[in-house]
Amino acid sequence: MNAPTMTAEARRLRRDKFLAEAGWGKADLRLLAGDASFRHYDRLTLDGKTAVLMDAPPPMENIRPFVRIGRLLKGLGFSAPQIFAEDAEAGFLLLEDLGDQTYTRELDAGGDPEALYALATDTLIALHRAMPAAELASLPVFDDARALREVQLLLDWYWPAHFGAPAPDDARAEFVAAWQQVLPKREAAPKSIALFDFHVDNLLALKGRAGIEACGLLDFQDAVLAPVTFDLVSLLEDVRRNVPWDLMSRMIDRYLAANPATDRDAYMAAYAIIGGQRNTRIAGTFARLLQRDGKPWYQRFMPRVWELIAHDIEHPAMAPVAAWYARYLPPQERTALATN
Repeated sequence: MNAPTMTAEARRLRRDKFLAEAGWGKADLRLLAGDASFRHYDRLTLDGKTAVLMDAPPPMENIRPFVRIGRLLKGLGFSAPQIFAEDAEAGFLLLEDLGDQTYTRELDAGGDPEALYALATDTLIALHRAMPAAELASLPVFDDARALREVQLLLDWYWPAHFGAPAPDDARAEFVAAWQQVLPKREAAPKSIALFDFHVDNLLALKGRAGIEACGLLDFQDAVLAPVTFDLVSLLEDVRRNVPWDLMSRMIDRYLAANPATDRDAYMAAYAIIGGQRNTRIAGTFARLLQRDGKPWYQRFMPRVWELIAHDIEHPAMAPVAAWYARYLPPQERTALATN
């Protein structure tokens, strides 16, 4: 059971005790990164060695899923960070430092997109082959009920921020009905583990490793059981980076070529539905991050979010959702929100 929220001072003392007991009490500590959650990461340096401290304060965060999935991935031969020490009650982890060379930085420095995305796709292929059935059975299921709750973030946050009033009841009812028609069609695709946030900011290019071990995995605590298209959608329909459409197509073909028993039509329907669901959720989440959390910088990604949604709803499997968008949120109403 998670500990109650600590004061900042109590949490600092608990952190210092944790690091001291792990042998890193005298390390220099420098902020490494934060994200849209309450987690943040610090790099520790001691006697020429480095490690990473994950600070994930309860009750907002729970490190136990990260520990479980991280050890599973490591045991299967994937490059998740080794866990050196943990304080699950307080939300501290001491992790192997896999470096700073995220896919984002590697691509910005001129890295070969074809090779990087192929490696990430091959990592998913290998992961789906390697996952033990017992582990799959223990994962939370990304079911229709959850997917339906998530897409309604668009109505809860984007709609009132954009139109200045809550979404009308008829618009919400038709929205829910459209998604209820569409979401079950995902079930035709095979299922496996989905790491959930499998994108360029959470993947590392590890130059000293070969094969799939050259793809470092950072963010997997939200792993679920979902159609095998889920993480490839996260990778390719990445609002942070405009992946060319032809590169997307080649990576989808690469995945399917490695899985010849998978029905392409069923796969592509699931891909479009998951893409549309994910990006609709993201549109609502980015509005919430602005309106509730005072984080305006995500609005710079909104043009790409809308572009991806338009692409996803073109698939015939998405026809009911496409009709809802055409009626209630046509292209001229799909914008970034004002941030001042």
